[in-house]
Amino acid sequence: MGAYTFNDVQVHDEGLSKYINLSANLNLHSGGRFSSYSAGKRNVNTVERLLNKLMRTEKWNGKKYSAYRALREAFEIVAQKTKQNPIQVLIDAIENAAPREEVTRLKYGGIAVPKAVDVSPARRVDVALRNISIGATNASFKSKKPFSSCLADEIINASRNEASSFAVNKKEETERIAASAR
Repeated sequence: MGAYTFNDVQVHDEGLSKYINLSANLNLHSGGRFSSYSAGKRNVNTVERLLNKLMRTEKWNGKKYSAYRALREAFEIVAQKTKQNPIQVLIDAIENAAPREEVTRLKYGGIAVPKAVDVSPARRVDVALRNISIGATNASFKSKKPFSSCLADEIINASRNEASSFAVNKKEETERIAASAR
């Protein structure tokens, strides 16, 4: 992944800027070193966190290098299609796919009442990365398109804030449900 620079990448959402790590050293196995901290996830590079989310599927369960190759190919496709730094496109996708509100259930007596709550920035980044990886996995399931192409399409569509993106669609659905629970 040394082909793309982290220097010119900007985070436009100020709430997420502390939780999107853009350190230039991308070590694929650095997550364990931060696991003892309470908020250690924010010290892990965001690209590595996406890579770890991709390994949640049954195809790449624990196969980090295979997921890395697919992510590298997806970044190459993103760079060809958008003519931009794919890391900047990924950050824009995270900003557009991160929900601002969601619903929690409060119990009053024996009745469960939905209540809209604001989402913390760390959870916003987690949910966005998870929805991007789930959307790419769902798009490639029973499809002739390779996974890297589906992941690139998901990242591009989420960065453009299009409704065809699974992550953006999920965010809008979550915020719509939260608006009705106010």
